[in-house]
Amino acid sequence: MKKFLLIIVISLSGALMLSGQDVDRKNAQKEKIEKEISFIDKQLKGLSSKQKKTTQHLALIRKKVSNRKAMIQDLDREIVRLDSGIDAKTEEIAALERQRDTLKAYFARLIYNSYKNRSTKVWFMYILGSENVGQGYRRLHYLKDLSEAVNRQVARINDIQAAISDEQAVLESRRQEVAKVKGTREKEYTKLLDEEKESKIIIAGIARDKKAYQKQLATKKKQVARLNSEIERILKADISKEKTKKRPSAAETALSGKFEQNKGRIPWPVRQGVITEHFGVNFHPVYKNLKLPDNNGITISTVKYAEVLCVFEGTVKQVIMMPGYGHCVLVRHGEYYTFYCKMREVTVKSGQAVKAGQILGSLEEDNGTSQVHFQIWKGTTKQNPEKWLAK
Repeated sequence: MKKFLLIIVISLSGALMLSGQDVDRKNAQKEKIEKEISFIDKQLKGLSSKQKKTTQHLALIRKKVSNRKAMIQDLDREIVRLDSGIDAKTEEIAALERQRDTLKAYFARLIYNSYKNRSTKVWFMYILGSENVGQGYRRLHYLKDLSEAVNRQVARINDIQAAISDEQAVLESRRQEVAKVKGTREKEYTKLLDEEKESKIIIAGIARDKKAYQKQLATKKKQVARLNSEIERILKADISKEKTKKRPSAAETALSGKFEQNKGRIPWPVRQGVITEHFGVNFHPVYKNLKLPDNNGITISTVKYAEVLCVFEGTVKQVIMMPGYGHCVLVRHGEYYTFYCKMREVTVKSGQAVKAGQILGSLEEDNGTSQVHFQIWKGTTKQNPEKWLAK
C-alpha cells in the first residue's frame, strides 16, 4: 500500500510539474509573439514613403498577420480549456449539492425521530425497560451515539456547504477569466481584420506596378547570381586549401561538433528582427507566376543601422563588397561557415578569430529600416538557417 501511495504521489507531482512547464512555455510563446508584433509595428512606422506599398512592406504586414492569427489560435485554445474547466467545476458543485441534500434528508429523519421521542420520561423508561444490565448499557450507548450522529451530521452539512461556497467562488472567477480572454480575443480579431485589409491595399498598389517590379527583379537576379557565385568560389577555394592538409586538427573537429550540437539554438545575427525572406525557392507574393531568385539564406528585417553579431566562435575567412549586398563577412566554424551581408561598415578583418556575440559591423540603412542577409553552409552544402537559429 505504501509503495502504491508513493507511486500516486510521484505521478501527481510529475503531472503538476509538466502542467506548470506547459503553462510557462505557453506564456513564453505568447510573450515572444507580442514582442515580435510590437517590433514589426516599429519597423512599419520606420518605413519611408518610398517603402510604402512595396514587397518589404507587404512581408512585414503578412508576418504581423501570421503572428496575430497564432495569438488568436492560442486564445481560442485557452477559451476551450477554461470552458472545459467551468463545465467540470459546475459538475463538482452539482455533486456536492446532491451530497448535501442527501445528508440533509438523513438529518431531517434523525431530527424527526428525536422529536417524536423527545420526552425524557420516554428515554428513561426505554432504558429502565431493559431486560438486563447489558441491554440497558447498549440502549444508553445507542442514545449517546444518536446524539453524536446528529452533531456529526450538522458538521458535515456545514463543511459541504462551505466547500460549495468555495467552489462557486472559483467558478465565478473562471467565468470572469473567460470573459476577459474573450474580450482580448475580440480586440485581436478586430486588429487582424484591419491588418488583412491593409495587406490587400498594398497588394493592389504593387499589382499596378508590374513592369517596374519586373525591371527590379531582373537586377535582383543578377545581384543574387553574382553573390552566390562568389560565395561558392570562396568556399571551394577554402575547402580545397584545407584538403591539402592530411586531416583537420582536433580543434577544428571539436568546433564543427560544437556547432552541429547547437542546431536549433544558434543565436540570431542581430539582437532584434523578423524574417522577411525565407530560404529556398520563393514566388512573388502578388505575381504568383513570378519565381524569385533562389535564396541560399534568409533576410532579417531589423532596426536601422543595427549591429551584426557573430553567431558562433570561429575565424573570419573573407570580407568582400558585393553590388546590392554591401559589405559581407564570411566566418568559418570548423567545417561550417556563416555569411553576413548588407553591412555599411565592417569591424573585423580576414584571418581574425572571433567569438560568439562579437560585433562584425553595422548594417546599411534602407529607406528607414535595415536588413541583414544571413547564410549557413556545411562545406559546399547550403543549410536552412531557420532550422539552426534559436526559436
